[in-house]
Amino acid sequence: MPLEIVKNDITVMRVDAIVNAANEQLLQGGGVCGAIFAAAGAEKLTQACDEIGFCNTGAAVLTPGFALPATYIIHTVGPVWQGGNAGETELLASCYDHSLALANEHGIRSIAFPLISAGIYGFPKDVALLVAITQIDRFLEQNEMEVYLVLFDRADLPLANALKKQIEQEL
Repeated sequence: MPLEIVKNDITVMRVDAIVNAANEQLLQGGGVCGAIFAAAGAEKLTQACDEIGFCNTGAAVLTPGFALPATYIIHTVGPVWQGGNAGETELLASCYDHSLALANEHGIRSIAFPLISAGIYGFPKDVALLVAITQIDRFLEQNEMEVYLVLFDRADLPLANALKKQIEQEL
C-alpha cells in the first residue's frame, strides 16, 4: 500500500502504531509529544518511558499505546535544525528508517507518522517533508505496510502531495 498523506490529529489515528516525535530523555514535551502523552495517559506512558530511560537522536524505541486507539507508540528523536550542515538530514532519515524497521520487527501492519522535527526543532517543512516521503517510499518498495504521514496544518498538504508525486516518479 502506498504512503497516504492526511490532515488529522495523530492521537485519533486507528493504526497499529503511531510515532512520537520524542526527546532523548523520553520525557513529556510540548507539541505532538505532549498531545500523545495526554491522549495515551501521561502517568502510564511516563512510567514506560522511564523504564527505557533514553533514546539517541535518530534511533527509535517502542512502548504500549495505553489509552490511544493505536496499540503501540514508537518514540523517535529527531534532530534540531542547525542550518543543514550538521548531519541533520541524515539523522532525520534515520528516524524514519529506525521507526519503520522497529515496526516491521514487531509485526506492525499500519503506522502513522507526524512530520518529525518540523515543529519546535525548527526543521524547514519542505526539507522535513522531502526526507519523510523519500524514506517511507524507499521502505515501501521492499515492505508491505499501511503508512500515513499525518500533517497538523492543512496548508502543508499541497506541498506534501507535490513532493510525494515528484519522489515517486524519481524512484
